[in-house]
Amino acid sequence: MKSVSIFGSTGSIGKNTVEIIQANLESFDVVALVAGSGYKTLAKQARLLKPKYVVLEDKSKYQDLKDELKGLENIEILVGRESIIEVAKIKCDIVVSAIMGFAGLVPTFEAIKVGSNIAIANKESIVCAGDLINKEAKKSGSKIYPIDSEHNAIFQIFEGDKIDKIESITLTASGGPFFNKDINFSKVTPEMALKHPNWSMGAKISIDSATMMNKGLELIEAYYLFDVDKDGIDVVVHPQSIIHGMVNYVDGNSLAVMSLPDMKIPISYCLSMTDRMKIAKKKFDLAKIGSLDFFDVNDNKFPAINLCKQALKDGGAALVILNAANEIAVSKFLKGEIRFDEITIFVTKALESAGKFRVDSIADIVEVDKQFRI
Repeated sequence: MKSVSIFGSTGSIGKNTVEIIQANLESFDVVALVAGSGYKTLAKQARLLKPKYVVLEDKSKYQDLKDELKGLENIEILVGRESIIEVAKIKCDIVVSAIMGFAGLVPTFEAIKVGSNIAIANKESIVCAGDLINKEAKKSGSKIYPIDSEHNAIFQIFEGDKIDKIESITLTASGGPFFNKDINFSKVTPEMALKHPNWSMGAKISIDSATMMNKGLELIEAYYLFDVDKDGIDVVVHPQSIIHGMVNYVDGNSLAVMSLPDMKIPISYCLSMTDRMKIAKKKFDLAKIGSLDFFDVNDNKFPAINLCKQALKDGGAALVILNAANEIAVSKFLKGEIRFDEITIFVTKALESAGKFRVDSIADIVEVDKQFRI
């Protein structure tokens, strides 16, 4: 049995992970379930998986969670951010890092420090601290398994391959809800932007997909996950979301990974630590799919990818501020405080301050993020 902790168990990735583990209880020993404020969902998951610890960040919901778990023995109930950090220090065979946004960085880093292998869906950790995470993983022996379908595809192809024979990698993007639409971005509402054509995701990542900021962040993540040049990462729009990633070789060959757009597939690959699990899934029928389309990204319509490319070149604080500014801008848009087309404008202006900061440690990164959000 593999010991596993799920950080962000009540989010989209977390719920899918719980479903996979529930169907394979003989293969997993659940150490901890960690969530933000969704105590009812967390309690239901705890009843299913019987973890040693349940951790809720929202301290005000402690009694509510305790009431929901009444009658369950041998489960320790913890609350608060400090408890999340402490539980991250418990070594597991695999830790699922699915806390949304920058909040996932420190727990992920602490889990790496103790040598836990990481199934990472929290791309913000890699974007903000890719170099530090790679150095710590090498030091502790922790292995990083990417959950994002695009990076998971590249990871599957990279396994056991010769890096010097790889010319570039290609990440595919669905294009979000507005790729092939002639639409005035100043008139886009949150409801419109949240309607992703292929994937069922949380609000923040759905908006990132609509601006294509998500693909820009994934480009940065790919650089730190795979040993490729910054200019050796391509993005192509693929509306059907069937091909998730490609590796392009020096001899003209390319290898691709294909599947239906179902996050349970890459999650199961990470949970199995590349051993491949049998999971319930729809039949993959190419004849029924019929055709696959590919398009270049319209940089004028979707400037976010170039913003991310520039932040990657600048490195350091630029990556931290890019992420923070985007999180703030998306939140403002969802609250109706800024327009959809102002999200990337907000991020562009924020990046002008990047040169004022220096980041050499996780503490520096946390401080820069804190200072920028004040």
